[in-house]
Amino acid sequence: MPDGMKISHEELERDGFSQNPFFHCLVAEVPPQHRTKEGYTLVGYALYFYTYSTWEGRSLYMEDFYVMPEFRGKGIGKALISNVARIGKEHQCVRLNFSVLSWNTPAINFYLNKGAQDLTTSDGWHCFRFDREALDKLAEEAVKQ
Repeated sequence: MPDGMKISHEELERDGFSQNPFFHCLVAEVPPQHRTKEGYTLVGYALYFYTYSTWEGRSLYMEDFYVMPEFRGKGIGKALISNVARIGKEHQCVRLNFSVLSWNTPAINFYLNKGAQDLTTSDGWHCFRFDREALDKLAEEAVKQ
């Protein structure tokens, strides 16, 4: 999604690598002899942050999870998501939430095979978002009250 990025490299660096990061990231790196054709050794990542459920307590939200296509099926994704789960358990989290685009059947199957539940199907949950413009408009309503 080349047009998807709305923030700068500096904002990512500030938000993930400052003294009080908003997010955390695990990366998957292969030895130099297994690098990509383009020379990359970083072949995957999982970006997550902490949330809270008033029903269940501490939670993790995995915002991004990616493994380069040529490295899929080699256990890298399993290692990444297992380590996110391990970190969550170390911080007494009781669940890991994430979203998947409806057309991404391979990812959906991967998560289901690992024991994830599709909350849209099982519980009827729908994901909503206020984008930047809608958020600004909504915040203006607080000032008017």
